[in-house]
Amino acid sequence: MEKQHSPQLREMGIVVLMVLCLSTTMPTSISEQQEGGGVEELVSSQPRKWQDRVIEVKGGPESVIWIVQLSDLHFSVHHPERALDFKKIVGPALKMINPSLVLITGDLTDGKSKDLLTMKQNEDEWIEYQDAMEDVARRSGLDKSIFYDLRGNHDNFGVPFIGSLFDFFSNYSINGQFGRKGNVNSVTLETGDRKHVFVGLDSTMATGLRGPTNLFGHPTDQLLTQIDSQLSKWDSQKGKSITKISFGHFPLSFSAFSESQKSLRDVFLKHSVSAYLCGHLHTRFGKNLKRHHQSNDNFLSSHKFFQLNIHQQPSENTKNCLFRAPPPKEFWEWEMGDWRKSRAMRIVAVDRGHVSYLDIDFKSGTKKTIVLPTFPLDSRFMLTSSLHQMYGCQDMVPFSFETIRCLVFSVSPITSVVARIYDTRPGSPLMIMETAMTKFVRDISRGDIYAAAWNYKAFEDPSPERFWLQIEVIDVMGRSTLSELRPFSVNGLSAKISWTWKEFFVMGCQWAALYYPIFWFAVYLMLSILLIPKFVLVFSKKQYSYKTFISEKGLINCIAWVLQDLCRVHVVWFGFLGYLIYLLSCPWLIGQVFTDGGNRGYMTRMGWLVKTFNSREKHNYIGSPDIMVVVLPHFFFVVIPSILIAGALAAERGIYKEHFLSLSGKKEDNDSSQENKRSGKYDNHRHRRSKFDFMERKIRKVLFAVCLVIYWKHFMVRINSALFYVHNMSVKKCMH
Repeated sequence: MEKQHSPQLREMGIVVLMVLCLSTTMPTSISEQQEGGGVEELVSSQPRKWQDRVIEVKGGPESVIWIVQLSDLHFSVHHPERALDFKKIVGPALKMINPSLVLITGDLTDGKSKDLLTMKQNEDEWIEYQDAMEDVARRSGLDKSIFYDLRGNHDNFGVPFIGSLFDFFSNYSINGQFGRKGNVNSVTLETGDRKHVFVGLDSTMATGLRGPTNLFGHPTDQLLTQIDSQLSKWDSQKGKSITKISFGHFPLSFSAFSESQKSLRDVFLKHSVSAYLCGHLHTRFGKNLKRHHQSNDNFLSSHKFFQLNIHQQPSENTKNCLFRAPPPKEFWEWEMGDWRKSRAMRIVAVDRGHVSYLDIDFKSGTKKTIVLPTFPLDSRFMLTSSLHQMYGCQDMVPFSFETIRCLVFSVSPITSVVARIYDTRPGSPLMIMETAMTKFVRDISRGDIYAAAWNYKAFEDPSPERFWLQIEVIDVMGRSTLSELRPFSVNGLSAKISWTWKEFFVMGCQWAALYYPIFWFAVYLMLSILLIPKFVLVFSKKQYSYKTFISEKGLINCIAWVLQDLCRVHVVWFGFLGYLIYLLSCPWLIGQVFTDGGNRGYMTRMGWLVKTFNSREKHNYIGSPDIMVVVLPHFFFVVIPSILIAGALAAERGIYKEHFLSLSGKKEDNDSSQENKRSGKYDNHRHRRSKFDFMERKIRKVLFAVCLVIYWKHFMVRINSALFYVHNMSVKKCMH
């Protein structure tokens, strides 16, 4: 590896760049064509031209396409700065980037009151969204038809059915204005040698509940069939390579299963999509909200319930080049953050099938220059199995490995672009290569891509984190912009990164699969706490009390003593048992679940039972597993702690009783023989008793304080839960 190239290498690089640029002579334009003999339309109300839309991307560089993703705008009448910043920043940024598509993946409006307790649709917010998008399209100079927006759960709060009075998305969204009314919309970006399929999906509830029990995506079997159809529509045609990307609002960790227990993950793995782009979680849980999915035929695999780290399993080092065995199915899931607080925007680029992205933070203001390296790929977020086999079998896209490449977007002319590679093996990064990058020059182009030839084989290494790439761009004003320093692996090995516990909590756990196991674990735990000590007390000669604990100390004896003392307080014990039976069999809440009131619904442990306005038919148990945000915290933070605190109070009562009786017995024994010392003994007894009473009162006060904290918190949560579903001050709260 050398810092400067030899003349022969420079000549080779010039030849490579010329070959790469041969087909990039067409002027910039976007044209639509109808797919002949396309996929049969599954949603009759959706115009066919949007279902099968194809955009022919013309203009250089032909080898690369790029799109922009925005998510979780949360335009609110209580926070007008969100829309104002959107108009101020996004329009000029899109004009500079000039993407082929703009994807807005849900939560376009906030739908919350100022106190955050009422969640329903607000038409003023939708009018603000429509105005903002008109302004952005005008300032950016982009064709408005390349904007695709999706519903998020906030856009569905309290909407009883699509087309209802409060379904403002259908009227004010860009998709609604262009007649894209189906739950699946696909668009294909076609270049000279490749098709790039983007499939957008709306998995929000068909019957939109008000929050907070409207948190999950709910894909149906019909939706999964439509997605499968759109992802496979080009598979039968030969000649051009295909890159597939899907986009939606909900991460897969917050997506339920369909009626037949299928999932979005199954469809994405079937088609080996390159990436699933989503939002919903924002950045408050962390910035590494990414997840690598890989096929796993192990029936006992735990991945149905959770994944411990970003990468599902280590990269496969074995390859079968002789029989051309396909690599394992895989795809990336990339949650992008939010505009609401983070002012985030994402650029996704596809460079000859290699997918990369850049998340931009606009909190500090607009950007004069943006740099997105497109090759080599970041070894932390690349499709490792396919790239590893591609490299190992020398089955690479022609010339795709021969150059370092990057996209540069700037408001000012660029004077210098330099790529630097660092070797971290010595311990601290040591620059081992520095080379100038050359712009692909054409009369008319969609954007600027720079490249530099390199000897990629010199960077083969078993460590995916040894070599790091950084690109510096200097504009005519002398401003320097550096890309993020990132690792790369030309031989397709994956650099491992770990989630924080919060990132694991929201990305690594499959909550739809975990809800009922956690629910029944909590129920059986509470039943065990209540029933097992009772059976031992009634049917066994073994009795546990403070006396037995003093004589035989141990954790088991302590727990048995505390829980048996609870069983001896019959009113409290039967109260807890009855309350648990009530929670399992009766409604928890009754209230208005739609924006304009109407029929009430009631929530049970299995979901909401509601009736929509266009049908007399009741919808049974919708909003599952969404209701877990109410059910599980109530079990684990209220009911179980209450049972344990009640047992502790009963045990404290038993201790006090035993101590009082022991002191009374000693006093009676000593009365007849020590009558002449009664005064002194009585004073001593009174001193000891008052000291013990003080300690007992202190313990009791602590336990009562804990009780008050639990029940105050519970009271406030129940009040808020009631207000979530109140309409015109009418609500019935079933939980006390």
